[in-house]
Amino acid sequence: MARSSSPPPSARPVGSATRGTTNPNRLRRMDRWIAATHGPQLRRTADPVAVDLGYGAAPWTAVELLDRLRTAHGDTQVVGVEIDPERVAAAKPYERDGLTFLHGGFEVPLPGAPGRSPALIRAANVLRQYDEAEVVAVWARLCARLAPGGLLVEGTCDEIGRRHVWVALGPEGPRTVTFAARLAALSTPSDLAERLPKALIHRNVPGEPVHAFLRDFDRAWAAAAPYGALSARQRWIRSARTLHAAGWPLTDGPHRWRQGEVTIRWDALAPGGTGA
Repeated sequence: MARSSSPPPSARPVGSATRGTTNPNRLRRMDRWIAATHGPQLRRTADPVAVDLGYGAAPWTAVELLDRLRTAHGDTQVVGVEIDPERVAAAKPYERDGLTFLHGGFEVPLPGAPGRSPALIRAANVLRQYDEAEVVAVWARLCARLAPGGLLVEGTCDEIGRRHVWVALGPEGPRTVTFAARLAALSTPSDLAERLPKALIHRNVPGEPVHAFLRDFDRAWAAAAPYGALSARQRWIRSARTLHAAGWPLTDGPHRWRQGEVTIRWDALAPGGTGA
């Protein structure tokens, strides 16, 4: 995917406003995953700037992203970008060292030198209102803004962050899909289907890889029921082991599974693919 430079400040923002729904700690699962998996790359980055794209009616998620990423790199800077100027004005009092709020959209404006590129863009609950056909173009536009080695994380979660699914993309395109949940509140893994990103949520039908994956995840979860006597975490880990043994290309292991996560290669779930 070709890279693009930052637009001039006077350019009209690209995109449309979201509902703006937000809550403190809503994106904690995504943040912790980013800090753990992208932290090494942030530490190698000369300009560790991250963007919270479409942070909503209140700036909590941008504030929290800065705190969590600074556990990986103490010089991380976070730029909250919102297409609604009133939301930007409301967030300005929360600015501090390393935290800035700007008016913008999918063009991803950044403060400083023209052409500056982010090491990370996080877009949570932003594309849910768009048509599925628009997703690939938005992904391409955002990935083109990334610095070399940068990461785009785009996904959806519930209002209090108990269920979350996201896609991780590099400048070359989508890499992985992560399913994350508060396991004590999870009945079956397929409960996460309602939080699939826009690129996948309409593909949870027979014949599509994501449907087959969630079906197999539910079967593995049912077979692992005896492990629930130990804990929901042990049941989840056993289920992930079963999925891996069945040929689903999971990219993580027990350390992340213990966090209530499972990450799988994008190409195994991509629409129209064949799955495991």
